This record gives sequence, structure tokens and C-alpha cells, in this order.
Amino acid sequence: MSALPYLLAKEFKQLFRNRLLPVIIVLLPVAMMNVVPRIATQEVRNLNIAVVDLDHSTLSSRLTRKLQASECFNLYATCRDYGTAYDLLEEGSVDFIVTIGGGFEHNLNRSSETDVMVSVNAVNGMKGGLGNSYLAQIVTQYARELNSEKGVATRRPISVEPRYLYNSALDYKPYMIPALMAMTLALLVGFLPALNVVGEKERGTIEQINVTPISKIELILSKMIPYWIIGVFIVGFSMLMAWQIHGGVPAGSVCLILLFSMVYILTISSLGLTVSNYSDNMRQAAIVMFFFVVIFIMTSGLISPVASMPGWAQETTRLNPLRYIIAAMRDIYLKDSTFVQLLPQFVPLCIYGLAASLWAVISFRKNS
Repeated sequence: MSALPYLLAKEFKQLFRNRLLPVIIVLLPVAMMNVVPRIATQEVRNLNIAVVDLDHSTLSSRLTRKLQASECFNLYATCRDYGTAYDLLEEGSVDFIVTIGGGFEHNLNRSSETDVMVSVNAVNGMKGGLGNSYLAQIVTQYARELNSEKGVATRRPISVEPRYLYNSALDYKPYMIPALMAMTLALLVGFLPALNVVGEKERGTIEQINVTPISKIELILSKMIPYWIIGVFIVGFSMLMAWQIHGGVPAGSVCLILLFSMVYILTISSLGLTVSNYSDNMRQAAIVMFFFVVIFIMTSGLISPVASMPGWAQETTRLNPLRYIIAAMRDIYLKDSTFVQLLPQFVPLCIYGLAASLWAVISFRKNS
């Protein structure tokens, strides 16, 4: 590794020789953090709910069946107590908890007001707000049905008391900001390495590199390390912009954000170098990388929730590293998730990062 410092010096000189590139590295995060959160929208479908029935009566069971029959919701589980349902909400398995209190049927038959408590996972504020509105409509319609039936008096409506967890203001911007950080990394730290090696081929300098006494690992590391540094700068700068523009600060550990970001940067930069190794010119590398980035973004859960996709598409997203980094960043930013809770995202990212980096080293052909 004695030649690595000299190779790194060469890479940084080439990087900053292009006066436009440092400007883009700064302006793109500013644009992504400032513009996109203001205009992005998201469709809400297939919301998972857990029902806590503390009454165990005929009318409470009927309400549960009515929720299950809705096209907007999937009945994920029926729980005996609120604590069990809350654990499902915390791990992300359900989006809503519907708690039917004890004495539900008794109060309805006595024409007394009865409560149905709805706990909402408001990490995605738009999803939580619309979902709660759908639930309120279903419960209100159910009350009207009971009111019209003979022998059931419900002169007073059922009141629904929502609890918005993790994002009490139902602001959509905090939900978008962590995902936009990951997308910015894909656009910069993914594309720039993809143009690196193929740029050496077009300039003819790759022949000089081939005859130098350096290993393939040294060469690939010299290509990756500058973009790791750029990627960490982008994450920190984006967090600063999110704080200054939207007032959004991470609820979880900043060190945990940087850890996930570094693993993701390793993955996406290795993929870019692999594309560059197989490409003959910069246009070919840009088109191939653009194809991968577009597919990654569309299947990551950034544009539409993964749960709203067809079953085959949901399984396909498991091959997308952008899905895992977006889920992890959102959980850290809004839910203060711990490292143990994020292991389902961290392990696949590490596997993809290791596989992509090995592929980048093996695919480079050095002819001495």
C-alpha cells in the first residue's frame, strides 16, 4: 500500500481540477433539501392495522370485521393488550393501532358515548393523517349503520381519539429528508465513480496505470476513498441544510447515521466503479448507471410505499440497497431506533457492500 498516498493525491487533483464539480457537490444537496420536500407527494394504500379488542362483544367484533373488509387497510393482527400491538407498531409491522375499549357494546346499547382510540405511526405524516381520516370515516359509517338498525340506539356518535407517534405535527418533510439524503448520495457518489475509470480509458492514462507496479486493490481504493469523503461531507451538509431550512434534526444518533451512510457509500461507489470497469466510454457508463439509479429510486419506497407495490415488486426491492438505507435513515431520524432494531437493514447493506467492492476489484483488468 506504499503507492496509495500518491494515487490519492492524483485523484484529488483530478477531482478539483474540474471547477464545476465542487460546485455541483455543494448545490445538489441544497436543491434536494430545499425544493423536493416541498413538492413531493405519496399515495397511501395497504395500511397495516392491529386491533386491540378489550370488549370482546358482538358489536366490537363486527367493527373489527368492517375494518378488515376495507380496501385501504390490512388487518395484520388482533392483540390482547395494547403493549403487544405497540411492539408491532415500533418494529414497523403495523401503521395503526385501533383500541376498542371495554364496555363498547354496553355504552352503545345505553346510547352513551363510547371511545375508539387510534394510535398512528406518524413518521410519514401524510400517510398517518390520511390513514386516520380513513379510519374515522369507517368508524363513523359503522355508527350510522348501528343507528339505523332496529333495537340499537346510538344517538351520540363514536368519538375517535388519534395519537400521532414520532411526528405529531404530521409534517411530510421530515419523512422525505432522510430519503433525499440517500438519493443525493446515489446521484453523486454513484455517478462520479462510474465516470472515473472510463475517463482514464478515454484520456489514455489507463495504459500508464497498467504498467505501474501497483495492485488492483490499491487502484480501486484510490478511486473509492475520495468519494467516501465526499459522501460523508454530503450527509453532514444535507443534515445542516435540513436543520437550517426545515428545522429538522435527527431524533437518533448522528454516529449511527454516519455508520449506515458509510456502508451505503461503499456499496453505491463500488457499483459505479464496476460499471466503469465494464464500460468503454463515458457515455456508455453514464447510461448504464442512470438505468440502475432510476430502478433503485423507483423501487426504494421514496416515490411510493413498498407496501403499495405488487407482491412480486416487493420481493424485488429486497435486492435494492437504497431501500435499506432509506428505511434505516427514516427510523433513526424520526423514531430514534437503536442499532439492534436496525439490524434487518444493516446486515443486507453490509452484504451488498462487500459483494459490490469485491466485484469492483475483480472486474478491473490490469494488464502489466
